[in-house]
Amino acid sequence: MTQFDPHMVLLIFAAAVVTYLTRIGGFILITRMTRIPPRVEAALNAVPAAVLTTLVAPAFFIGGWDVKVSLLVALLVGLRFSSTPMLIAGWIVVMAWRYLAG
Repeated sequence: MTQFDPHMVLLIFAAAVVTYLTRIGGFILITRMTRIPPRVEAALNAVPAAVLTTLVAPAFFIGGWDVKVSLLVALLVGLRFSSTPMLIAGWIVVMAWRYLAG
């Protein structure tokens, strides 16, 4: 059994408060604006692409060939179709590759 450490509890609580403040702070800031400046709007429009890149890039560079091929197939399908066929195509490719390659 581990011993109770009050400093660790305080650290976890402080991290939770800071995380909450940063999340609610952006919401409060945007709701108080009467007009969103063009630069802020451009930055907000770039967020989905940035999040997608941070999720996909490590998997592509660290993953095996099954992951690389499935991501490339999903990219090609995503250029033509919506997100559901893209997801299904990537899933089928990675599952088939893993089944056939062992």
